[in-house]
Amino acid sequence: MNELRGKTAFITGSTDGVGRVVALRLAAAGARVLVHGRDQARGARAVAEIAEAGGSARFLAADLASLAEVRRLADAVIAAEDRLDILVNNAGIGTAGASRQTSADGHELRFAVNYLAGFLLTHRLLPSLRKGAPARIVNVASAGQQAIDFDDVMLTRGYSGARAYCQSKLAQIMFTMELAQALAGTGVIVNALHPATYMDTTMVRRAGVTPISTVEEGAEAIWQLAVAPGIAGVSGRYFNGLREARAAAQAYDADARRRLWALSVSLTGAVDAGG
Repeated sequence: MNELRGKTAFITGSTDGVGRVVALRLAAAGARVLVHGRDQARGARAVAEIAEAGGSARFLAADLASLAEVRRLADAVIAAEDRLDILVNNAGIGTAGASRQTSADGHELRFAVNYLAGFLLTHRLLPSLRKGAPARIVNVASAGQQAIDFDDVMLTRGYSGARAYCQSKLAQIMFTMELAQALAGTGVIVNALHPATYMDTTMVRRAGVTPISTVEEGAEAIWQLAVAPGIAGVSGRYFNGLREARAAAQAYDADARRRLWALSVSLTGAVDAGG
């Protein structure tokens, strides 16, 4: 398989779980893969596995709980590659944990890692993605979604890990829809998805849930949005697995999307892409 020869793909959270499977599959199809994670040893193992299979990969370490680290990660991608063809924002924190935690920047941790990190990273990589056009952005969200309370986005009241997770995942979908409008006509498309329900991943097991789907099933859904020809003209959509689906109602509230975008620009310092 060489259909992706000459293409570069960057997958966050790709030393484990579904991200790792996606990275291996993209590399097997000929893409040069940028692997990301926090652990150097796991990163080295993923790169070695890709190399042993005849692929090309490089590991970039960063903790997405720090916006400074996100900026550094984006700079490393730009320094390593002159263009980017595929960006998969996959890294995230699940629902496990009852106590509220904050990021290095003082933001609620799940909102920071699952959403703000991808928002900032994507913005900083947009010039590279435009160079790679036609290019694709895939935001790995979830069917678990909860409306954003703009009076308490950081969940200082009534906190739960599940609520924080579901809010961050809806934020990803709202960002996807708004970004698609900003990128219209550029050759860069962006879509979000729930890859599969309770995949056999560390995140799911830490939440105390028995897995019911495989990571291969989830990887197939991500692959479709990242590579499949039939998605070439599709942007700003939410998928459940392989099929387009309906997200939570707030995703279709244009005022709420614009409000979230403005808040995200303010919190991250991202250069506004025009949304």
